[in-house]
Amino acid sequence: MDNKDLWDNALAEIEVYVSKANFGTWFRNTAILKTEGGTVFLGVPNAFVKDWLSNKYHLSILKALRNHAEHIKQVEYIVTRGEKIKIEEQPTKPIFRDQLELSELYVNKEDNLNPKYVFDSFIVGPFNETAYAAGQAIIKSPGTAYNPLYIYGGTGLGKTHLTQAIGNTIKQLYPNKKIYYITSEKFVIEVVNAIQNNKANVFKEKYRKYDVFIMDDVQFLSNKDKSQEELFHLFNSLYDQNKQIIFSSDKIPKYIPNLEERLRSRFEGGMIVDIALPDYESRLAVLKSKIKQSDFSPSDEIIEYIASVIKGNIRELEGVLNSIICQCQLKNRNLNLSEVKNLIKNTIKPQRTISIKDVLKIIAGFYNIDEHVLCEKTRRKEVVKPRQIIMYILREDFNISYPYIGQKLGGRDHTTVMHAYEKIKEEIKQNNLVTQEVEQIRSLLYN
Repeated sequence: MDNKDLWDNALAEIEVYVSKANFGTWFRNTAILKTEGGTVFLGVPNAFVKDWLSNKYHLSILKALRNHAEHIKQVEYIVTRGEKIKIEEQPTKPIFRDQLELSELYVNKEDNLNPKYVFDSFIVGPFNETAYAAGQAIIKSPGTAYNPLYIYGGTGLGKTHLTQAIGNTIKQLYPNKKIYYITSEKFVIEVVNAIQNNKANVFKEKYRKYDVFIMDDVQFLSNKDKSQEELFHLFNSLYDQNKQIIFSSDKIPKYIPNLEERLRSRFEGGMIVDIALPDYESRLAVLKSKIKQSDFSPSDEIIEYIASVIKGNIRELEGVLNSIICQCQLKNRNLNLSEVKNLIKNTIKPQRTISIKDVLKIIAGFYNIDEHVLCEKTRRKEVVKPRQIIMYILREDFNISYPYIGQKLGGRDHTTVMHAYEKIKEEIKQNNLVTQEVEQIRSLLYN
């Protein structure tokens, strides 16, 4: 396949998911100048298009090219400056074309591990230090320390990074161990395919050969009875052979609805740790770590500002930082604080106002109970605790008066609310499970 055909085929793929206007603007007058040693030199009409393609579409371009020529590992963008092809002696490397991002293309098909997830780029802080310590203990002694390990927390907090970093480190330290990472959704698909194709035995044999088994997002097993059954038997087989098992989820096993009790007990049989929302110091550390990977260094004032106003998850932090760095590259200078404030204001959704109704809805969903029963005059155990936690959070986090909380929760006396607040406050000090539940609920509220 010559260069023209290669680029025509790649463009045909890219055009499918790029709007007609953007495709015409950014991909017109582009062509492969040459390929050399696994690198494609792509000619572009001007420096602005070069910057835009390298920042916004680089990964898509590289994937499309590799789909037709697997040997391609890199793309360089060359300004042709009109009709004359002029190859720059030192092409500027795009900000986002570093090894970490490119490694997404090279997920190992044998173990599904992405080499970009390593501990060197994993920021440890108060919000995740327990989960990190548990992972380090597993690395020292796979299959014996904390088996299974169950990590839970909200979206974008680093669960996948941590579980895959554990897998990648074990892979490096113990070359003979077979490791496998999979999401629960893909596991369900494999179960269904095995049943449809009468290959249940092949499916079972495949998974029982692994020494380390990692499953992400196990909450999606809810209502998947056959997949739960297969995972239960797989768990028992691996556990009996002292094979390491690691799970991640957005909630603790107790509150995954429609999960078989026998599987729930397996999840709860080892170490359960949470990853909470990062505090200010941790957000600052994450930003500084990400900045080291770019060619621009925003001022400390700007970094501190971002860390102070973006209080969501790590993924949100990275998204804001990427937007700022992209603008820095396009302008070929650092932005000032005023420009950053304006950029964040225009591109980041403002934090939504949380109402009492929101709190009730989220906590009812967390404990898998009907929202309306929280306001009923019932003393059922499965309702009392969630109601008390609602009272605690409304008072502690929103400083709502005791009488008003009581009024909103079925017309209860303010002394009842005071008692609930003090009870949960003491339980948080003494009961780690209650502490974890409250922190996870806060993660759901503020995320």
